[in-house]
Amino acid sequence: MPESAVAMLDERGTVVAWTQAAERLLGYSAGDVVGRSAALVLPSSGETPTISALIEQCRAQNDWSGMMTVRHRDGRMLDLNHRISTLRGQDGTFRWLVSATDIGTLSRDAGNGSVRESLLTHAPIGIVVRDPQLRCVWVNDTIESHDGISRDRRLGRRITESLPGFEAEALEAVMQQALRNGTTAVHEYRVWPTEDPRREHAFSVSYFCLQDADGTTLGVCCISVDVTGNQRTRERFAILSQARTRIGSTLDIMQTGQELADLAVPLLADYAYVDLGESVPFGEEPPTRIDTMSGRPPVFLRAGQASIHPGVPESSFAPGETVFVPATLPHAGVLRTGRSYLEPVLDTSPGAWIDHDPTRAQKIREHGTHSLMIVPIIARRAVLGIALFLRTEDPVPFHEDDLLLAEELVTRAALSLDNARQYTREHTAALALQRNLLPHRLMGGAAVEAAWRYLPADTEAGVGGDWFDVIPLSGARVALVVGDVVGHGINAAATMGRLRTAVRTLADLEMPPDELLARLDGTFQRLAEADVDAADQAPTVVGATCLYAVYDPITRRCTMARAGHPPPAIIDPQGRVTFPDLPTGSPLGIGLGVPFEAVELELPEGTLLALYTDGLIETRDHDIDVGMRRLAAALAQPDRALEDLCTRATQPRPRQAPSDDVTLLLVRTRSLNPAQVASWTLPNDRTAVRSARHMAARQLTEWGLEGLQDPTQLIVSELVTNAIRHSTGPIGLRLIQHQVLTCEVFDTDANSPRLRHARAIDENGRGLFLVTQLSRRWGTRPESGGKVIWADLDSAPSHARASGTPPPRKE
Repeated sequence: MPESAVAMLDERGTVVAWTQAAERLLGYSAGDVVGRSAALVLPSSGETPTISALIEQCRAQNDWSGMMTVRHRDGRMLDLNHRISTLRGQDGTFRWLVSATDIGTLSRDAGNGSVRESLLTHAPIGIVVRDPQLRCVWVNDTIESHDGISRDRRLGRRITESLPGFEAEALEAVMQQALRNGTTAVHEYRVWPTEDPRREHAFSVSYFCLQDADGTTLGVCCISVDVTGNQRTRERFAILSQARTRIGSTLDIMQTGQELADLAVPLLADYAYVDLGESVPFGEEPPTRIDTMSGRPPVFLRAGQASIHPGVPESSFAPGETVFVPATLPHAGVLRTGRSYLEPVLDTSPGAWIDHDPTRAQKIREHGTHSLMIVPIIARRAVLGIALFLRTEDPVPFHEDDLLLAEELVTRAALSLDNARQYTREHTAALALQRNLLPHRLMGGAAVEAAWRYLPADTEAGVGGDWFDVIPLSGARVALVVGDVVGHGINAAATMGRLRTAVRTLADLEMPPDELLARLDGTFQRLAEADVDAADQAPTVVGATCLYAVYDPITRRCTMARAGHPPPAIIDPQGRVTFPDLPTGSPLGIGLGVPFEAVELELPEGTLLALYTDGLIETRDHDIDVGMRRLAAALAQPDRALEDLCTRATQPRPRQAPSDDVTLLLVRTRSLNPAQVASWTLPNDRTAVRSARHMAARQLTEWGLEGLQDPTQLIVSELVTNAIRHSTGPIGLRLIQHQVLTCEVFDTDANSPRLRHARAIDENGRGLFLVTQLSRRWGTRPESGGKVIWADLDSAPSHARASGTPPPRKE
């Protein structure tokens, strides 16, 4: 701030006191000017008033200001912004105090934006001149409005005598410092003036040491300015600055509400709380206005509250509890209109609005709540809730500027709350979508026992695109799948669902793993092309990895292939862990055109097979090898329950939050007893049908499944007949007893049959229709040198279905 030069003149315009600041501004020392006319510094020109004219203007105006040109000691001219105030002493004497500031300095500082406007020409200033013993000797009329002390009570007394209990000692200490050093000192204090006792005012006081001609200290001049507006502006900016960092630190709606309450107390209020519409914390779209007149009070959730008292005793609700707002409260009007409500002096008399809610009324009276503000929380024209600010201990009521500050805080919080609400909505939708798309139960059948873990990363990005599956195949086999779509959120979850559906569809076609991944890669690329063609939306498909394996419990052989996915972990019954050397393959959707390669392994019964996504083994601080060793150590106890092993393998590491979703599919292999499988090779002639029927019936009798003989014989007859009709080589027949009875017929014709609707006059075309009626499901799969047609029958045949079954044909 530019320094003010201060001088005191007597009634004739003679300089009676000078300051070091005046010497620095004009170049004249106290010895040069004290005792001489102020005309010394006035230039001799027609445009400059004479000293007599200046005195006349001082007599006519008690306090006046303007601009004046004066002469520096070195002869140059200075344009000064000046203010002249009348000071009164005892016995009716008076003096004039002149304060001046260089206009050039003001302009430069104002250009830098670093200075508030000069004290000299704006808000009324209070002036007190004290002698070296700090007794008041001169005073202007304005000072009384600052602290309420009359001129008679002030003159001849020290401030500690005029206003006991005030910050008198601190103020006198600053005065003594100015007297000792001969320099200007500044001090700020707060007071409740008698003219406005309900509102705290802030004053800035500048202290100037006054000197006579020989440099002796005459006293101290105190100039005070009401800077309440500046002070409150600084405080407001400070609070808003804190709001930028303290509100919206997370995307948690309830925490954001608590952050708003925490910031308001004690900076703005003694007690504050935030209530949000009951649907907002769950991400639902809020209404534009809340109906408070329907007879049913609006329902809110207490999102946050804070108090200057521990435990928030002013509140009747805990965070997260349901809050009802009766239509008779001003809260309802705020919700209905979207406009804030200010009650500077809260009416607590009997019959006031607070009595419409006895619980609130009791708390208000019990804790002495005397001033209240209610501000609606609005984002994108929708009402999210309300924020209330109350004062109990602070005696100053809320004013309009407090309401403006509260509205600014709430507006900033509303943006964070709406962002959190939209994130919650998308996050919830993505989780729901992913839960619906992922399997709720894994059916390993006779092939494997399965367990799994899916742990979404706790990040703002939301859920990811991990998926896993166990798909029953024909012949008691099972397909094992784990995949990972690049990215997070609802798009990744949706893409994951499309890929999982595609894998299940391709698995039903009984493709080997390498061919299935090739088809899946083509599907993924078509999805990506479709997204690119949709010009109105951003591409959602980025890339994915996948591991697909097929395990046969009859041969105990597992065939697997991967598309850029981490290799599986294989743990034999003795606890030895290996990661097979499986060709990596390119990720899905890359379009490199490199064929995928499959590897076939024989797995002893009881082998553990772990399929996982890279989130389980990758961290920001360690290589993948470290994660794979950690996984191997967790799984090297194959006798433990699968659920325990899943928990061990996915246990989060201390002080390290997961950076990606974690998925683990863990299976323990089973094998079928050779006695559960019966197979025969049949000649390709008409006698094969009778032989197949008899052998199947005999085998079912050995297994105790006589009740399945009739439908099984009919299915065998139809499938073997078709094989004889359409192939030339030997025919294979196999029966498998597991959770269902599987009947398989092999022939050398690679073409798959299709179900037809035979007309009444057709002699053929009803065989597969009968197979469909007699079995729970049927299908075909390619085999080396031909194909297999298979059909599954329930171990306990359905009487309802059997009742409509025609008797087997006689051969």
